[in-house]
Amino acid sequence: MPQSFVRVLGHLIFSTKHRVAFLNPEIRPKLYGYMAGVLEGEGCTEILIGGTEDHVHIAFAMAKMAAPVKLVEVVKKQSSKWIKTQAPSLDKFYWQSGYALFSVSPSNLDTLRGYILKQEQHHKKMTFQDELRILLRKHGIDFDERYMWD
Repeated sequence: MPQSFVRVLGHLIFSTKHRVAFLNPEIRPKLYGYMAGVLEGEGCTEILIGGTEDHVHIAFAMAKMAAPVKLVEVVKKQSSKWIKTQAPSLDKFYWQSGYALFSVSPSNLDTLRGYILKQEQHHKKMTFQDELRILLRKHGIDFDERYMWD
C-alpha cells in the first residue's frame, strides 16, 4: 500500500497539581482554545475539550506521526506556561505529573462527547479521584494508590 492511513482517537485526562481549583469558568474556554491550538500544531485534531476547576478531558484524533507521551508533554508544558501568563494569581500553576490516556472507538465518540460536556454535573456527585479510578478499572489498567496522586 503506497499510503498510510491512521485514525486513532484518544481521551486524555489530567489534573492540576494537588487538584487545586485554578481553572475558573472564565479561564476554561480560553485554555481549551489554547490547548486545541497546541494539538493542531502537533498535527492532531481536537474533537472536544472540557473539564472542571481542577482537571481537563481532551478528546482528539492523533496525528499519524505523533508519539503519545511526547504529545502529552507538549500539551501540558505549553498550556502550563500559557496559564501562568493569564493572571498574577496563576503564577504558581502546575499540572500534575501524570495523566491517563485511553483509546476511543469511533462508535463511542458521541458517548465521550456527552461525558465531557457534562463534567460540571458529573462532579457534583463524584471526585476526580473516584472518576479516574473508575475509568482505569473500566479500561483494565492496574494501578497502585500509593503512586497515583500528587
